Order: sequence, then C-alpha cells, then structure tokens
Amino acid sequence: MPDPAPDRSGAYGPRRRSIMPILLGFIVALLIGMGAMAWLFHRFDEVSQIVKPAVPLIVPPSPERRPALVNIAPPPAADIVQTIVDQRIDRIEEKVDDIDERTAAATSEAHRAERLLIAFAARRAIDRGAPLGYLESVLRERFGRTEPQAVATVISAGRQPVTITQLSEGLDALAPQLSSASSDSGWWESFRRELSDLVVVRRADATSSAPIDRFGRAQAGMAAGHVDAALVEVARLPNRKVAATWIADARQYVQTRAALDRIESAALLEPPPAATPAP
Repeated sequence: MPDPAPDRSGAYGPRRRSIMPILLGFIVALLIGMGAMAWLFHRFDEVSQIVKPAVPLIVPPSPERRPALVNIAPPPAADIVQTIVDQRIDRIEEKVDDIDERTAAATSEAHRAERLLIAFAARRAIDRGAPLGYLESVLRERFGRTEPQAVATVISAGRQPVTITQLSEGLDALAPQLSSASSDSGWWESFRRELSDLVVVRRADATSSAPIDRFGRAQAGMAAGHVDAALVEVARLPNRKVAATWIADARQYVQTRAALDRIESAALLEPPPAATPAP
C-alpha cells in the first residue's frame, strides 16, 4: 500500500479530487439534450402536439370584435320562450280566422237555402190551390222588407187560390160563347160579320183574327201551361164580356206567378241578415 503524499504543510493525508470536470460534463450534456429536444420539436409535429400544454391559450378579443361578439350573444331563455309563444298564438289566430270565414260562408249558404225552401213551399201551395197557413208570417218575415208587393200578392192569392186546372175547365165551358160573334150585336151587324168572314184576305204569315181561331190559340196556350198567352187571346175576342170572371182569375194567376218569381230571385240574391256582435 503506497504511502500518502505529504501536503503543503508537510503532513500526510488523503488527496482531494476536483469537481470542476464533473460540472462541465453535466452542463454539456444538458445543452446537448436541449438542442436535441429543439430539433425534435422542429422536425416532428406529433412530438409538439404531445408535449404542448392541454389548456388553450385564451387571447382577449380586439376592440373591433367586441361589438360583434356582443351582437351574437345568445338571447336570454325568457325571450326565446316568449318568441315561441307568440308564434303559436299567431298560428292559432290564423286558424281561428279561417274557421270564421268558413262559418260565415256556411251560414250564408244556410240562409239562402232556407229562403229558397220557403219560396218553393209557397209556390207548391199556390199550385195546389191550398192555403198558405203559417207560410204567410214566414213570407212577411223573410221577404216583406225587400219584396212587400210580391208578398202581398202571394198571400192574397193563397186566400183565394186559382189553379191552372180550374182555368182550363172554365175556358172549355165558355167555348160555345167565346168561339162565336158577340150575342148583343144586332142582326145586321151579325150578318155583316158573317159575310166578311166568308172571304178573308191576309198574309200567309199573319195570324187569323177570327173568334174561333183566337179561341183555338187560347186553348192551345192553356194546354201548354201558358196562361198569359191564353189570356191575351181571350181578351181580344168580341164576346169577351162573358169571360170577365175567367179573365180576372187568369190575371190573378199570372200576377201570382210573377210575384213568386220575384220572391225566388230575392231568396237567391238577398244577403244574409247581419249577425249580432257578441259582447
């Protein structure tokens, strides 16, 4: 075993090793490691993604972007609920308006149908020669304001009905008197009329004015249901005085049908009564 070397004081002891080389080696290794990590970060993005911090860096917005961020801020929950409620209320109001329009149209059609039924019932009663009964008050209520004269004519005809059958039978009963010359004229006048009827000169398209021909046209008109045409022919006969009652009944019949036509037209064209507004 070698002897310990003497120190500067001349005493012998263990020799101390210097720490400077170790410190220099550690610093060099640290620098080499940091350089390698920098090279790896620059070379490989995956390493930087693994090593980078998980918490993102929050950068405050610039003054120019602050108004835009304020504008796009989400609305409060109360405003969203109110918007949804308003939209639903608008849809409900649209449906209610649609229902009101359909109800008004249906009500108008119902009133029109009711008025037409009343007019048809009155016409049927008049044609059958039956009294109107309760239809008198209904006619006054529904049509008395717009067609008062027509309503009065129909009600009067209902109290004294005249049917087309009665008119046809009455005209046939008057045939012997109406188809000949007037009976109250003198013998000379009758002789002249008969003599003039022997030779008649007229145009081919002109109608004959002979009593028998007029009466024949009146009967044809009654058979076709044209009471007005038959009335015109009978009123022009020379012996029309004997048919005064028939002429009055025929005029009543024609006026009554004209009044019924006016009532039916009013039933189609008259607007429905205004509805009373609800409180």
